[in-house]
Amino acid sequence: MRRRVTQTQRGRRGRKSDVEWINRRRLLRGAETLTGGQRTELFTKLLAADPSEEIAAAWIAKELLRDLLACTARGGLRHEIRAALYRFYKFCAACSVPEVTALARTVETWQDPIVRAIQTGLSNARSEGYNRIVKHVGRIAFGFRNPDNQRRRVRWACTRRSRRSTPSRHQCHC
Repeated sequence: MRRRVTQTQRGRRGRKSDVEWINRRRLLRGAETLTGGQRTELFTKLLAADPSEEIAAAWIAKELLRDLLACTARGGLRHEIRAALYRFYKFCAACSVPEVTALARTVETWQDPIVRAIQTGLSNARSEGYNRIVKHVGRIAFGFRNPDNQRRRVRWACTRRSRRSTPSRHQCHC
């Protein structure tokens, strides 16, 4: 979003001197981590640099989506989830920014799994982590011709014992 707005307004990529480039890290931070002064300064500078207010709209949409995901910490109550979804969809419907509209469509497509994940607190993060390890081992094991050796190497990489940072009592030669 930030890159598109910069390209549209300036006809070039962002530079260090551009307001939206200077505030890129602040745009990624959560609203609760910004002080009132930082938030005011961020919006003042963004509105001066971006008269179409597209970057600010994208930041607000991100924060509304974070509010939805924060329902997990409060127990995933159905009425809170519905209220957060309503606020998010209402803002996105009123917004004419294409990226925000695309985000709303994506959330709508995945709404049922998102709601279930918020209510149960379960995710597939562990399996995704193992999948990343398996792919990494496959990339670095380029020369393996034997599938059994490949499987052994993957199993070894995915066990807790292989990921220990400090040697165990049995490995110490004291």
